[in-house]
Amino acid sequence: MSPLARWCHRHRLAVVLAWVGLLLALGAGVGAAGDAFGNSPTSQDTDSARATALLQQASSSAAGKSGRVVWQLKGGTVTEPVAERAMTGALEHIADAPGVAAVAGPYTPDGKSQVSKDGRTAYATVAFDRDVTDAQVDHVKELATAPESGSLHIALNGQAFTVNPEPDAVADAMGIVLAFIVLLFVFRAVWVAALPIITAVVGVGTSAVTVILLSHVITLSDTTLTLGSLIGLGVGIDYALFVVNRHRANLMAGMGVAESTAKALNTSGRAVVFAGLTVVVALLGMLTLNVGIINGMAIGAAVTVVLTVLAAITLLPALLGMIGPRVLSRTERRDMAARVSQQSSNRPGLWGRWAERVQARPKTLGVVALAVLAALAFPTLSLRLGASDDGNLPTTSTNRQAYDMVAEGFGPGFNGPLVLAVQAPTAADQAAEAKLVTSLEQVDGVASAAAAPRKEGQTVGVISVVPTTSPQSAATSDLIHHLRDDVIPEAERGTSMKVYVGGVTASNDDFASVLMGKLPVFVLVIAALGFLLLTVAFRSLLIPAVGAVLNILSIGVAFGAIVVVFQYGFGAGLLGLGAAGPIESFVPILVVGIMFGLSMDYQVFLVSRMREEWAHTGDSRRAVRVGQAETGKVIAVAAAIMVCVFGSFVFGGMRVISEFGVSLAVAVAVDALLIRMVVVPALMHLCGRANWWLPRRLDRALPNVSVEGPADEPAHPLPAVREPETTGLAR
Repeated sequence: MSPLARWCHRHRLAVVLAWVGLLLALGAGVGAAGDAFGNSPTSQDTDSARATALLQQASSSAAGKSGRVVWQLKGGTVTEPVAERAMTGALEHIADAPGVAAVAGPYTPDGKSQVSKDGRTAYATVAFDRDVTDAQVDHVKELATAPESGSLHIALNGQAFTVNPEPDAVADAMGIVLAFIVLLFVFRAVWVAALPIITAVVGVGTSAVTVILLSHVITLSDTTLTLGSLIGLGVGIDYALFVVNRHRANLMAGMGVAESTAKALNTSGRAVVFAGLTVVVALLGMLTLNVGIINGMAIGAAVTVVLTVLAAITLLPALLGMIGPRVLSRTERRDMAARVSQQSSNRPGLWGRWAERVQARPKTLGVVALAVLAALAFPTLSLRLGASDDGNLPTTSTNRQAYDMVAEGFGPGFNGPLVLAVQAPTAADQAAEAKLVTSLEQVDGVASAAAAPRKEGQTVGVISVVPTTSPQSAATSDLIHHLRDDVIPEAERGTSMKVYVGGVTASNDDFASVLMGKLPVFVLVIAALGFLLLTVAFRSLLIPAVGAVLNILSIGVAFGAIVVVFQYGFGAGLLGLGAAGPIESFVPILVVGIMFGLSMDYQVFLVSRMREEWAHTGDSRRAVRVGQAETGKVIAVAAAIMVCVFGSFVFGGMRVISEFGVSLAVAVAVDALLIRMVVVPALMHLCGRANWWLPRRLDRALPNVSVEGPADEPAHPLPAVREPETTGLAR
């Protein structure tokens, strides 16, 4: 890494201009080509997927998306003349609007069922052409809400009328501002605060335009960009901070700028590359799940991490060369000139004193920290996956208002009916289908069941089943399984009829079941991967084993946080996150990959410094204490920055991104302060020299990867810290 640092230092202006040129060139490409984001279908073989395929094959409709217009009359019924005239006129205008294929309203002989039994609520369904434009949909929205008055309330929902909230640029910027304030407060130097942020922003900006262009090549979800920014800003600022912090220590030890930059990149820079690669490997490991929406997010996030690492090891050394000694505060520059830096002080700082305390009481502090971690992770046991819908939106949303009005007037299950695809090629099968409809009406949990009219010669029938419970309810999921396991097999017996339970509600339930089944295996694979990488990096078996177990515990804390906030609903209202509900199915999978990488980051930076000291002194107690003391400050600051960045995304208005923000912010804070600063050093003190044991045969077989730099290089001056007594099991 030293040659790269020296080259970037010598050609610093060219490196900076190259990054600026790359960003401008990619930006021009985006300006010309635009984006092509879109949600990709999953390739899972599920009952709902077979139902969807069967219905699409049998349907000859060319209609595209559809939406629902819902209205209520305050203090009266929707069949009163004032409401009927107003809404009939609006629906006629909608039917004549460009892009509209059909309108089915309640004020016709066939539409009586679209008025609730109490007469207070009615709805109309609007079907759009397949090639309808956003402007045409917006025009229909204006026509639909035009009659609204003090007594007539109108709301819209459905696929066509659902608007995903745009990312809040103010909230995103707030995370960067808070990160700058944290860095400035801790290091009291403007350039120390600015450099990591500049490096991260350039890396994330370059990756953003790259991902937009990549959306033309592979299918990427529209949330990929926001997720990439969330991860990229967090790791990008941290990676740059670790390099800058080592560079500052080198300067205060008396090195020149060029030599210090080379040494910083050859030590902390190596750790940055290794940590970044672990995040990329974890993210790309999600491709083995073969889930379309996760594949796109994983690739987009991996591209972001690669470019932020590249910025940290090329752009940052160039910027350090331009700034020179100004990366130190004025006080630090005066101390450096007098050769009286903080590093030469005989008094340990805050983190040095904490390291001594952990060394003195490893058992007590370790047990207390593990108990707290277990309590935070406990809610994970009640984790329930699903999909958010209009019922989880804030009450100010028109989609949420329409959802509540429909639930009030027609029952909660009306917002998510089950659609049964019936393959009935013979007359006997069609008779069995009619019998199935009758039996469905008697099933507990079913509010109503009705078969759609069948055209002559049509062999595929459709049965709509309205549950008595909401789409997100666990009872609805139980009903789906009851129909598939008990009711439908009984109806199919003795016939050639085949029935598949589909619809949006069933599809979401199947998707959640598939991912829930894969989640434990994926966690174990990630833990095994972490064990292997740490074994190669630190030539140890015990440290990787401890790291793998603690990574799982850290992931459990992340899950526990989103369960409490989003599933239990504690604090969700105060944060403007809408009602409680199940966790988005793909969020835990992505959190596993991301937290694995972030946990590995802190483990690498902490233990690499310990191993560096161990290689120089052979004293395990000193190595653990010094490693913790010297990395504690920067790890704590890095965690605070990530909490600021991740926390800012909680207020962006997107429930999925908010789930990521809450889980990652809580988990990063707990991981850095409890796991890396208490549990890991406590266990290492108790294990002593066993931390660094590796069988000779395995040592010879493993590739030689030096994360912390060549062992024969002298370490930068260490603080003279007194040797406290310890109750450890081994020295």
